[in-house]
Amino acid sequence: MAAKIPDEKINEIRHSVDIVDVISDYVQLKKQGRNFFGLCPFHGENTPSFSVSADKQIFHCFGCGAGGNVFTFMMDMEGIPFLEAAAKIAEKGNVQLDIEVTGNSKVEQLPKDQQQMFEAHELLAKFYHHLLVNTNEGAEALEYLLGRGFTKESIAAFQVGYSLPEWNFAGKFLEKRGFPLEIMEKAGLIIQKENDGTYFDRFRNRLMFPLIDTKGRVAAFSARALAPDDQPKFLNTPETPIFNKSSLLYNYHEARGQIRKQGYAVLFEGFADVISAHTADVRNGVAVMGTSLTDRHVNLLRRLSDSVVLCFDSDQAGKEAAFRAGTMLETQGLSVTVAAMPDGMDPDDYIRSYGPDKFRTDIIGNGLTWMSYKLRYFRQGKNLQNEGEMLKYIEEVLKEISKLDRAVEQDLYVRQLAEEFSLSLDALKQQLQQMKPRREQASGGAVAPVQTESRQSARLHHAGINAERHLIARMLRDEELANRVTAMLGDAAFYNDEHQAIMTYLFGYYEDGNPPDPIMFLNHLPDKKLRRIVTEIEMMPINEEITDQELKDYVEHVLKYPKLLMIKEKQAEQKAAERKKDFAKALQIGQEILNLRKSL
Repeated sequence: MAAKIPDEKINEIRHSVDIVDVISDYVQLKKQGRNFFGLCPFHGENTPSFSVSADKQIFHCFGCGAGGNVFTFMMDMEGIPFLEAAAKIAEKGNVQLDIEVTGNSKVEQLPKDQQQMFEAHELLAKFYHHLLVNTNEGAEALEYLLGRGFTKESIAAFQVGYSLPEWNFAGKFLEKRGFPLEIMEKAGLIIQKENDGTYFDRFRNRLMFPLIDTKGRVAAFSARALAPDDQPKFLNTPETPIFNKSSLLYNYHEARGQIRKQGYAVLFEGFADVISAHTADVRNGVAVMGTSLTDRHVNLLRRLSDSVVLCFDSDQAGKEAAFRAGTMLETQGLSVTVAAMPDGMDPDDYIRSYGPDKFRTDIIGNGLTWMSYKLRYFRQGKNLQNEGEMLKYIEEVLKEISKLDRAVEQDLYVRQLAEEFSLSLDALKQQLQQMKPRREQASGGAVAPVQTESRQSARLHHAGINAERHLIARMLRDEELANRVTAMLGDAAFYNDEHQAIMTYLFGYYEDGNPPDPIMFLNHLPDKKLRRIVTEIEMMPINEEITDQELKDYVEHVLKYPKLLMIKEKQAEQKAAERKKDFAKALQIGQEILNLRKSL
């Protein structure tokens, strides 16, 4: 592998892509003013604070502080080193990059045991797939899949495999390749016997479905039994250091681009539905892994789109699961549509019976609004010819209608109720008005005033840091100005240690003959925190031109800042001395304060 990519090539790669396009593969971005905003992929949040600047080609999260350029985004998002990030971006920008990037580099930054777990899963996934499609041992399993409507394309796309019936094949296979068995047990691939301490395979004579995490790594397996007497029918990897089913959505990594492109995600009940839908050219499908929808799942979906289509089975369990999932999604601000299956059918049944085209148009493309689905859901098990059950149903529906934000929607569903049950529209509207949830009122309580001294300290701190940052912003763009600032500061340094470190790296960057380029400079900063600060500085709105007087004012503020802070500290010491009635010490400190003021 080449030790270093030349700066000229890095620049070419950077200019070959738009950071907005790259980040949009991972985050749903919406333009607001000059910048794009979305939910930060690096920490959980409900209000978008993640900003991307197309003009400056940088990103910054005002919530967690994450920031950088297109390379640092790819590094942080995928957990990969710079070389692999550069290779990925070069591929997106169709730039020829004459270096070899090893496939293992994506887990180099992980603890060794977790790295081995991922490597073992990757190796087994490839071997299981080979067994299924290329060997006599897997022929029966392959015939079973093809008979169930799977295609060779979908089997390859989802890397479906087959595990041999032997009790200790996988364990021996991995041990021969240097994987410690105790770590493989923690990875959920093998199980240790209590009586003699030996190991046997967890998965035997099963169809193997690799489970891919958000970074494209095989983290676990879901295995389906082939023999009728093998129980359970589906066997998943248990919770491990690299797998948590409550935070993994099946096919999420592959579906991201299609979800963004089509503007919505299709949430299925299980991975078999995702694969069936894939054969019908529905490529934006994901599924939970044997668990109810969680907040983590919802956050993953919200990164890509604010619209979700639910496509669950039509049995009672599927209806209940759809109602729970839809309620959670709606509560967290997503738009929900329900693709209602005919009774007794799941997606695979429908596609087999009516074909892929009708599945896409009549089921996925013709879903019920969430409110319409709730109307159906509340009717279940009720005899609406019975007056009591009818009134209960109407009350339930009115409660849901009262939660709708738009008056037009409320009016539509109230009119439907009135027409269906021959009720007075005015009476229904009156009852609806009584049910509307009360908006939270502002407390109106008095807020305790912040101490004047604390406010002054905060203003002082902000002004000093602000002056340093404005100088750095100009120094990043102008080497000659950077040298002028250094001369004006003399022996003084920035008070903020991180700011001073950035200055040190900046002058090293210039000494190497690099031109002023804030985004390129980010690649020369080895510390993530420093990159975040430079990104914050780059996001600051500043005038392109700076007058000599403005420059002088900023420098003077930097020079005064440590003395002003010292004065504040001395004043606090003086008050402490006065409270202790040590007036001699208070007088001495007062003189020190006076001398400091004179030196300003």
